[in-house]
Amino acid sequence: MALVFVFLYAPIFVLIVFSFNDSNSRSVWAGFTLDWYVELFKDQQIIDALYTTLAVSALASVIATVAGTFAAIGFYNMRRRWRTPLMTVNNIPMMNADIVTGVSLCLFFVAAFGLWSTVASWLNANLGTALPTTLYLGFGTMLVAHITFNIPYVILSVMPKLRQMDKNLVDAAQDLGCTWMQAFWKVVVPEIKPGIVNGLLIAFTMSVDDFVISYFTAGSSTANLAMRIYAMTKKRISPKVNAVSTLLFVTVLALLIVINVREARQAKAEERRKAA
Repeated sequence: MALVFVFLYAPIFVLIVFSFNDSNSRSVWAGFTLDWYVELFKDQQIIDALYTTLAVSALASVIATVAGTFAAIGFYNMRRRWRTPLMTVNNIPMMNADIVTGVSLCLFFVAAFGLWSTVASWLNANLGTALPTTLYLGFGTMLVAHITFNIPYVILSVMPKLRQMDKNLVDAAQDLGCTWMQAFWKVVVPEIKPGIVNGLLIAFTMSVDDFVISYFTAGSSTANLAMRIYAMTKKRISPKVNAVSTLLFVTVLALLIVINVREARQAKAEERRKAA
């Protein structure tokens, strides 16, 4: 197992070390420096890509969490003969290759834009509207793509908490005078809140880390951090790539630690509750 971990993490460790190297060399250590991190934050293209990454990740994770939570509740309340095949369909995007998802979403957007162009042209000609007839891949399409692939992860995070919840709690709340909506916010949401938060963190992590799907759905006018790093590696690799990759790795690692710590605490709390 130690050899496996060395195989997996040695390249990342080398990358992190050479992000502090006082030289352009990728093999000779010339001393410690933070200059490449300073240069990184002076690069406007990288800063723009960082803002795009954070904006897409935040919006996609919040929207996917809301949609995935309500979808999970819907699945939970279905009969088993309907829930089982639908959950299988929900799991397919997670097992599917990212490149297949990216290409299919790209083709879907192109087809949708073609349909929109026809409809907009007809409306402009017949109703005198001034709708744009040409749409392009960009921030909006990348956001929709991220929401799409994040929703299944949120559903899988929320479903276990729904199964652990006592089915009679909602009925008891309504018997005590709550409306369905009050019972939902005061009983259901607090019970499944750990799953919702975990789903939100996982969705954010997946969005920050995504490259393939973003590459096919962002178009030529928008780029997230992963795409910008890829573009930088096509030329002579600058140590700034090491610096930005280090920051991205540390961010994802921190989020994964938070998720695992939360899950471990939830498991211990559940064990104590059962023991009591």
